[in-house]
Amino acid sequence: MDKSVLNPALTRRRFLKGSSVCAIAVAADLSLPFNAMANQPNTKSDVSEEKVVWSACTVNCGSRCPLRMHVKDNKIIYVETDNTGTETYNLDHQVRACLRGRSMRRRVYNPDRLKYPMKRIGKRGEGKFQRITWDEALTEISQSLRKNIEKYGNESIYLNYGTGTLGGTMTKSWPPGATLVARLMNCIGGYLNHYGDYSTAQIAVGLDYTYGGGWALGNGVADMENSKLIVLFGNNPAETRMSGGGLTYSIEQAREKSNAKMIIIDPRYTDTGVGREDEWIPIRPGTDAALVSALAYVMITEDLVDQAFLDKYCIGYDEKTLPEGAKPNAHYKAYILGQGDDGIVKNPQWAAKITGIPEARIIKLAREIGSTKPACISQGWGPQRRSNGELISRAIAMLPILTGNVGIHGGNTGARESTYSIPFVRMPTLTNPVKASIPMFLWTDAIFRAHEMTAKTDGIRGVDKLTAPIKVIWNYAGNCLINQHSEINRTHEILQDESQCELIITIDNHMTSTAKYSDILLPDCTASEQMDFALDAFVSNMAYVIFADKVVEPAFECRNIYDMLSDLADKLGVKEQFTEGRTQEEWLRHLYAQSREKTPELPSFEEFRQQGIFKKVDPKGFYVAYKSFREDPQANPLKTPSGKIEIYSSRLAEIAQDWQLKEGEIIHPLPIHADSFEHYGDPLMEKYPLQLSGFHYKARTHSTYGNVDVLKDANLQEVWINPIDAEPRCIKNGDMIRIFNDRGEIRIHAKVTPRIIPGVVALGEGAWYAPDNNRVDHAGCINVLTTQRPSPQAKGNPQHSNLVQIERV
Repeated sequence: MDKSVLNPALTRRRFLKGSSVCAIAVAADLSLPFNAMANQPNTKSDVSEEKVVWSACTVNCGSRCPLRMHVKDNKIIYVETDNTGTETYNLDHQVRACLRGRSMRRRVYNPDRLKYPMKRIGKRGEGKFQRITWDEALTEISQSLRKNIEKYGNESIYLNYGTGTLGGTMTKSWPPGATLVARLMNCIGGYLNHYGDYSTAQIAVGLDYTYGGGWALGNGVADMENSKLIVLFGNNPAETRMSGGGLTYSIEQAREKSNAKMIIIDPRYTDTGVGREDEWIPIRPGTDAALVSALAYVMITEDLVDQAFLDKYCIGYDEKTLPEGAKPNAHYKAYILGQGDDGIVKNPQWAAKITGIPEARIIKLAREIGSTKPACISQGWGPQRRSNGELISRAIAMLPILTGNVGIHGGNTGARESTYSIPFVRMPTLTNPVKASIPMFLWTDAIFRAHEMTAKTDGIRGVDKLTAPIKVIWNYAGNCLINQHSEINRTHEILQDESQCELIITIDNHMTSTAKYSDILLPDCTASEQMDFALDAFVSNMAYVIFADKVVEPAFECRNIYDMLSDLADKLGVKEQFTEGRTQEEWLRHLYAQSREKTPELPSFEEFRQQGIFKKVDPKGFYVAYKSFREDPQANPLKTPSGKIEIYSSRLAEIAQDWQLKEGEIIHPLPIHADSFEHYGDPLMEKYPLQLSGFHYKARTHSTYGNVDVLKDANLQEVWINPIDAEPRCIKNGDMIRIFNDRGEIRIHAKVTPRIIPGVVALGEGAWYAPDNNRVDHAGCINVLTTQRPSPQAKGNPQHSNLVQIERV
């Protein structure tokens, strides 16, 4: 436990004497003395007064939080957070870090820190390395890059997905094209890119066909104060947006003003509820589109739809709005009423059997949504992270479309909340000459079957097909080589063949699961050991930028990514092009000067350095998505082919005909319900009867902070199971159990709770993979059990589509 979560007047010595967690704190300090983490031993000249330096937590939680580091003798003593602003969210509110960010000291001084460049000497995954010099590491990397580019071309060099440090200007690790690794590779001919992400691949693709323009978002959270009804489909900001931007508090303050009813639809009773909601409606995972179809049936048959809105703004609701070329009765209304190809009436009785929600409750919910306006319908990113996620995301968006809640205050698009941002110039990364881009979820396939992968079989973009396999992988601030990527045992086997992928380079702070599978390890500085700016938080209508200053000197031989790549660029003969003659601080000053031209309110560089954080409230007030389209659709058309909301997509109809899909995979022009693979009712349930779903765990941000002792102790990794499922298996709360399927096995403790729907078990994602000699995981890493089979269209991550069995050990 860090001092920052206690009374700041307490001294560290008094805290250790009096705290009930004294033993934990002492053990953590003794296991890695502060002196060992400084570059040099303390001398009299090192002794200094305590000072406070602004820094930031830049992990992938949706927030970027300011940290005020108390430093003495080149050591972080304790951590506090923002002390500026008010408690009123969206109006210069305090950007308060959660306990993860406040435990940053324990990440900096962690026993798992990478201290020196290292080269693998055992098999991939064994974690056996030898120390080498920086010159040896960079020489080996430069030689491998030259060799593979000469033999296979730049398409053989891949930048893997990594979101361990986001929001930075120099230290941004995703998207790949925004990283310093991309800048270096672009200096020598480019790299194989990827598109999509593990969080939002299906919804980003799905809603593009509904609203156009790529990623669709909704109204700002603050606009909920204009709502009369809030319905959250798998949207759980209390656990996924728990700090910094303060979306949970923003929702609460908005509801205090509007007195809006809030209904949560989720397989789990999440912390967004826990008494704050008016009702929790449990639903079987992957059946949201069936629920929406039944809600639509009630609203259509009871005349609760906004027909004028559908006629003016939409394509494909009924026969008169069908696009040219569509078959008769191919519209949404016909599908709902059973007049389409399948002939099934999508009434509440039909949906109740699929979703597990009683028929009467479906009818009541349909009437509530249909008769309450404005209503905010919002989906998180969990429902779409499934084998049928593209269809689910489009289906949920039908509720605000049917009721005319799009483009108005208090309404929404059906997507997640929008965010306000401050114009800010980022590090230029030059142009990538390589046109090919793969779905981020299929990088393992691009190692061993690249020549089979085409645009119509595997979603390859930019080219018709790949021309080279992946031979070199750059892994910067990412744990998706192993820990965060599906079907770990499959990936393990692929990476054992070193003749296929010849070199894996990891730049990171800690010996992660991914690092153990790497060939060269380059120890990176933490955010506390270098200067940068941090931004890109998901907020409502107040944005901010943090001056993340250099708090302490880098530990051991750690170097920042700019310096290490500058030296690598020198070996590759492109240093001048890469650096343009600037140091990291000189680049930051240069980019900040450009940013002040875009945002004149920004203070001077030195003033900002002292100030620590700059905040700005959106001068336009509450953001409403597609407001201009709603006001004048002809003058402000959407970026769909028709310029309107496309309930029926002719583009999807064409793709469904052209693409090569596997049995059971569905791409459809309408937002229909489809089962796809490992769904409720799958014949595989005879062998594996429980649906397994992942969720974001408060002790970690994905896998980041997964090695911080006090956070692990405070939030135990357990599998949630309903008493109805636990009792026949003789499982009691706290029992050690085994979760397994054909892909692997996990041993973990059980949390027996009514907060999960029967027939479903849930496990927090991100636990650090810890296999024994039989490859049984003992940490609770969900990706031992998840499938590598991608979703049909986005080729995205279906992490919540899993069937398993559970037994007591």
